Parts: sequence; C-alpha cells; structure tokens
Amino acid sequence: MLYTNLKHLESAADLMKAISENENVMVICGRMGPMCIPVYGIAEELEAEYKHVKFFDMEFDNPESHIIRSLPEVRGFMGIPFTIYYKDGKVVKATSSIQSRDQITAILNKEFSAAVKA
Repeated sequence: MLYTNLKHLESAADLMKAISENENVMVICGRMGPMCIPVYGIAEELEAEYKHVKFFDMEFDNPESHIIRSLPEVRGFMGIPFTIYYKDGKVVKATSSIQSRDQITAILNKEFSAAVKA
C-alpha cells in the first residue's frame, strides 16, 4: 500500500477505467522510497491547481502494475517512480526517477494545455 493522499489504482482494470473516464491523467507508479515520496507530494499539491487533471498512484511491486511496467515508453527506465501522463487514453509522456515541481508542471502545461486554474 502506498501511503499518499492520491487516489490509489490497485489493478490494471482500475487504470484502464481511470484513463477511459478522464481526459487528462497522471499516474505515479512507485514505492514509498526517497525518489518517489517527493513526486507524490508534488502531485498532491498540484491536484488543487490542476482541476482538469486526475492524479493517481499505483504500487510498483503490485503484479497488476505490469500494465505500466510493460509500456514501450518505459523501456530502458532505470529508476522509479515511473510517472505516466495519459491524454484521451493514450500515453503522451513518461518520466522516471525523481522530478521537481517545475519539471512536472512543465509537462502538465505542455501535454494538458489548459491554463492553471487556482
């Protein structure tokens, strides 16, 4: 279990439902480790600012997360978390390892283009 305030995806079916029901989705697939925890925290903060994006987490070691671990976009990734950005059900960006707030917001602004709404 991931101890975050994000919505948890526990199965591949949960992920498929999330990306089919929401236009803009960010999923952080990781553990409760030093490279992952800061990314969860940033996503928790950004939820209030990016109302047009749905933020989720998924446990990296859950067998169900194979749906993320086997994406072609993550082939060659060496660090966790894997952060996947979906638009209209398709992967538009994937990153690995720790990311700063500026790096994450740059991706959100580019891929999900709606202006930040406070």
